[in-house]
Formats: sequence, structure tokens, C-alpha cells
Amino acid sequence: MQTTPVTPDDLRASVIAVPPMARDENLVFDPAENERLIKHIEAGGVTTLLYGGNANFYHIALSEYETILSSLAESAATDTLIVPSAGPSFGNMMDQVSILKNFDFPTTMVLPHTILTTPQGVETETGIRKFAEKLGKPLVLYIKYDNYIEPENAQRLVDDGVISWIKYAIVRDNPANDDYLSKLTSLVDPSIIVSGIGEQPAIIHLKNFGITGFTAGCVCIRPDLSQQMLQAIQADDIDTAEKIRQTFEALEDLRNNINPVRVLHDAVTLAGIADMGPALPLLSNLSVTEKETVAKTTNSLLNS
Repeated sequence: MQTTPVTPDDLRASVIAVPPMARDENLVFDPAENERLIKHIEAGGVTTLLYGGNANFYHIALSEYETILSSLAESAATDTLIVPSAGPSFGNMMDQVSILKNFDFPTTMVLPHTILTTPQGVETETGIRKFAEKLGKPLVLYIKYDNYIEPENAQRLVDDGVISWIKYAIVRDNPANDDYLSKLTSLVDPSIIVSGIGEQPAIIHLKNFGITGFTAGCVCIRPDLSQQMLQAIQADDIDTAEKIRQTFEALEDLRNNINPVRVLHDAVTLAGIADMGPALPLLSNLSVTEKETVAKTTNSLLNS
């Protein structure tokens, strides 16, 4: 596992996979099946894995946090960057610090909380800055909602060395029309900002706004293809990148129409990549009918 600080070159080198997490029939973390998925992703040339929403880090128990982190660190190749998450509540993230300090992860992502927060509180008084100070390492700032944190708050955190990189994931009807991202890239070095909504807006985000890379869930199915898309964008081969983007579109549409986390969780199982098992509450697995649709689309992507 990579233990050195994350650089813009790291963010450019690999798509940032955001995998689901496998559990057995008793909802216990399954290290063997999680390792199968990690090896599949690594075999496709992807060397960065971010464990956040798709892995449902929002609802994992503090009592299992150390076991999960240990397994992820041990399962990864020596050059693979693993980024765990903390939070989303302030109390939970502060309790997780003592566990995180036992590991050599170069950074941790703070899960965004949307209830009882203010941008100022997220930045300083009770939030990200206090967590980073206690951890002693810079963090990944996950911007998912307009009212979560303002670009000026993000700028201060970056300028003070609190932030390693930023995952930008506010969904827009037209990703090319994004005043927030325009302002953010004017205040913060775009080389530490990545697109955080998968392959679909990645071309526009990277080419129009000059940000560095992108995170994705469907990369877990075809890591090689997603990595080729990143490389095509970087080479200004937009025709190739667009063709690959369209290949992922059908599964992404199902994720948007049903649920992004639930569809990806079961898609990995249905593709035969690894058995993700039951979804951790407060989520649930797909219905039988939904699984039939997702299986057909996932296998089409797998064999494309």
C-alpha cells in the first residue's frame, strides 16, 4: 500500500475507484471477497481506491473500523493508494482518529454530513480543521452539496495545508454550466481537484474546468476501460473518451434511476467479480426484477 503523501501526479495516474464492500450473510466484513474485488481493480491498471459512500462507510460500526482498515491495507498492492473515510458525524470522526493513527494511510476522506451543519462549522469550529489537527495528516474534502461548504472555506483549508485533494461531486443538469466549480477552480489549484461523479461528466469536468482526474464506481466492473478513458482525455483524444463514456452510460443510468450504491453493490456480485453479499443497513439489496435488469446491463459492459 502506498504510504507517501498524495500528489497531483498520483491523481493523474489512475482513475480513483470507489468500490462497494463485501459482507457475509451475517453482515460481517468479508476480507476474502473484498480482496478479490481489489485484485480485479488492480489488474485493470487502477491503483487508487477510495472507500466512501459505495462501501457504506456512513454506517459501519466503530467496533469494526480497525479490522476493515487493516484488511484493506494488507490486501492492496505495494503501489496501490487506499483512502478510507471517516464520519460523517463529528463525534464519530473524532473517535475514529485514534484508530486511523495506527495506520499509514496518507490521507482520509471526510464524509459529508447534510443535517445540522453550516459551511463555517464544517470548515473550522467543529469540523474538518479539528479532525485534521488531531489526525496530523491532510484530508480529502468531499464536496457533494451546494450548501455544505463554500469555495472560500475550501480555499482557506487548502491554503493552510489541511487538504490533500478535493472530490467534487455536485450533480448538475448540465455539468458544463457550474458556477460553483468555476469559482472553486479560480480559488484552489485545479491539480488537486478531481471529478467525483463517475465517467459521465468526466470529459467536461477535465477539459472545461482543468481539474485533474475522476472517481468512478463502474470502474469496478471494467477498470481497464475506465483507465483507458482517463488516458484518452489526457491525450486530448476526446472521440475515444466519448466512445468509452457511452459504454458505461447504460449501467450509470440504472444507478441513477434505482440507487447508485445498491446497483453497484449487486452489479459486482452479478458480474461474478466478487460476492458482495447483503447490503449493510440502512440500505438494502436490489429486488429480483431489478437484479435481472442490472445483470443484463452489467454483463454487457463486462464483455464489451
